[in-house]
Formats: sequence, structure tokens, C-alpha cells
Amino acid sequence: MLTLKQHMQSYGAYHRDPRNKLTHFVGVPLVTFALFLFLGWFRFVHPEVLPITAATLFYLSVMIYYFRLDWRIALVQLPFTLTLLILSDWVAQWRMGLSASVFAVTFVSGWIIQLVGHAIEGRRPALADNILQVFNAPLFLSVEALAMAGLRRDLLEP
Repeated sequence: MLTLKQHMQSYGAYHRDPRNKLTHFVGVPLVTFALFLFLGWFRFVHPEVLPITAATLFYLSVMIYYFRLDWRIALVQLPFTLTLLILSDWVAQWRMGLSASVFAVTFVSGWIIQLVGHAIEGRRPALADNILQVFNAPLFLSVEALAMAGLRRDLLEP
């Protein structure tokens, strides 16, 4: 398994332009929300406290992956993605037509925003070369935010 630094360097090679990075701070959460929303339609159990859906199972799997890479970064990431999961679960329970409309708008607009960023950068998205890079996008944003605050810059340096 690659280290977090190796993943961040690989993903970061496609995201050097600050304008492209900025588009990802908007687009990645929108796409993540949309993915959670779609998976939230598949409900297995719905206890009062924690819904068990395909989204929660996916979220837990991805968070385990993040914790295996670097538990400190995963802890930084956790409240943001957990908020997206909770909000998407709320929307997943709306009537299907409205919920599907929210999914379509957030999914399409999230990808368009990111593709505009890649057009500005002049480089295709990282997932065009490796579809698994899609899992590194939220982590990359956390690492970028930490680096902007003067922390964990080592993860982005060659």
C-alpha cells in the first residue's frame, strides 16, 4: 500500500494551479455529497440514531482506508465528510423527485466546476489515469488546508 505522501504527490501533480485547487474545494464536496445521497437511497436499517445505508457502509470503508494512511489527517477529514454524510442522508429521505433533482444538480455542477479547474490548469483530472484517485480528493483537500495553515507541508513536497 502506498503511503499518504505518495498518494498526495501523485494526486498533487494534477493540481498545481491554485485556481484549479480552489475549484476542487467546491467541486469535491459537491460530488461527495451527491455520491452519499445516491448511496443513501439504499437503506438497510433505519434506527433513530444512525441510519444504516449503502452510504454509511461506504463512508466507514473509506474512513478506515484514510485512518490506515494517516490517522491524524483522517481525524481532520472526519467532521467535514461526516457532515456531508448526515446532510445527504437527510436529503435522501425527501420525496424521490426532489431528492433526485438535488443529486443531479450537485453531481453535475461538482464535476463541471472541477473540470473548469482542470481546463485552467491545462491538465486532465488525476482519475483519468487512475480511477482510484477519486478517493484521494477529499484527503488532498484536507492536506492542502493544513499546508495553508503551515502544517503537514511535508506531505506535498517531493
